[in-house]
Amino acid sequence: MSNTLGESDWENLLQRIKDKECTPFTGAGACAGTLPLASEIADQWAEKYGYPLTDSGNLARVAQFLAVDQDPMFPKQVIRRQFQKTDPPCFEANEPHCVLADLKLPIYITTNYDSFMFQALKSREREPKRELCQWNDLIGLIEPSVLDSGFMPTPANPLVYHLHGHYEVPQSMVLTEDDYLAFLVRLSKDKEDRLLPARIRTALATTSLLFIGYSLTDWNFRVLFRGLIGSMGATLGMTSIAVQLEPSAADPSEQGRARAQRYLNQYLEKIQRIKVRIYWGDVRKFARELRERWEAF
Repeated sequence: MSNTLGESDWENLLQRIKDKECTPFTGAGACAGTLPLASEIADQWAEKYGYPLTDSGNLARVAQFLAVDQDPMFPKQVIRRQFQKTDPPCFEANEPHCVLADLKLPIYITTNYDSFMFQALKSREREPKRELCQWNDLIGLIEPSVLDSGFMPTPANPLVYHLHGHYEVPQSMVLTEDDYLAFLVRLSKDKEDRLLPARIRTALATTSLLFIGYSLTDWNFRVLFRGLIGSMGATLGMTSIAVQLEPSAADPSEQGRARAQRYLNQYLEKIQRIKVRIYWGDVRKFARELRERWEAF
């Protein structure tokens, strides 16, 4: 099944990249093959620690069990130890983080706990800064905001903004069900722009967003749209792109997969107030095509 981006969509995206009016948004799928999927981590934990329910592939729920059975920091420390032992991917030409780094944009947003986007930028001789979303009061005490010191992101000195925290500061990680609820509550009460810095809010509201590594069927992605993107209102008429794997359809035929895609397209149109075009396909396939088109642009 082919992707749904037309030539005009590609031209629009490439022009926005050239004008530095594009903000990449990376999720777990961008790390596929290097880090285990959330469902794989959840299944491992469920078996090892005796999770008593049937939804053993749900990481937020299994992590919540560990937070209750042990303590709230326990699952985050387990993640930290696992990530500390994981080497970054080889940042070759078509590796997704590498492709994004080569676009020379000023801001990169991620819901991942790893440093891959930061490391990819360093490998391209950029001097990035890391910023953690301060969704709880401990985070700013442990790692003060670089934006408070007057730092302004540029293509040479970009900002990598970790919306759901980083494993090196486990207190910053949005991992358990309680964490997600606390994050959303804090976001809903963010009337004084304390949760999201002005530079991040501006990027969300005035640039084309490029979502890579998410699935429309994932709760994580829906939270982003209902909570974060929805709270920002419509962008200034700029279309965004979401790279999505083809959905698992109950009917595996071509017609059945088309119906599943149509349903998810309709769902997205109803829950968000920004224009989104969906590229149905593999993250690496999209990264390869984006690089080829960008080099030819």
